[in-house]
Amino acid sequence: MKRVLLKLSGEALAGDKKTGVDEPVCKKVAAQVKKLVDDGVQVGIVIGGGNFWRGRSSENIDRTKADQIGMLATVMNCIYVSEIFRSEGMKTNILTPFECGSMTKLFSKDRANKYFEKNMVVFFAGGTGHPYFSTDTATVLRAIEIEADAILLAKAVDGVYDSDPKVNPNAKRYDEISIDDVIAQNLAVVDMTASILARENKIPMYVFALNEEDSIKKASSGKFNGTIVTV
Repeated sequence: MKRVLLKLSGEALAGDKKTGVDEPVCKKVAAQVKKLVDDGVQVGIVIGGGNFWRGRSSENIDRTKADQIGMLATVMNCIYVSEIFRSEGMKTNILTPFECGSMTKLFSKDRANKYFEKNMVVFFAGGTGHPYFSTDTATVLRAIEIEADAILLAKAVDGVYDSDPKVNPNAKRYDEISIDDVIAQNLAVVDMTASILARENKIPMYVFALNEEDSIKKASSGKFNGTIVTV
């Protein structure tokens, strides 16, 4: 793969703390991404905001405002993780779909490509910039825009199952499954909007557990312990 879009969940970055960010976890992620960069792979990253804010659990806040808070949570995550990456010797930049003063740059495909050509890791923060769209949708959208070869989905669970493995101990994990079957069975790989977008634009997804040794590096090579969602 020449260019990948890595999606990290905010909860995964929180580690055992379950909230905020866990620096040792972030440093492990950085070490893996650095191996990809050193091998010449261009890496874009989207990070969720669930370690700071899960607005949909509150009925007292307007949905638009709740989603805006979530967008800012992703910006905080990207600024933090970007600095951890820099401490590990990588060059980074953060792009958002709205102005954030001097903290980020405004997203454009041309700007992202310019940064990739300079061997930078590019963070796509702020979701799509609109309410009612998740970071799953932002992940697939940015992957399409930057013409990524694949999406790497680093999760707390090690792949796609036919039912929730936390609830069903006999849940079966798929080594490979088509995006059509994911949609038909309503499997929660990414949300439905993101799934349909991935199908229409033929973006494969590699789903794996973040906490497994060298999981990001292995997923980028296709030799990993997880699920390939084919298109």
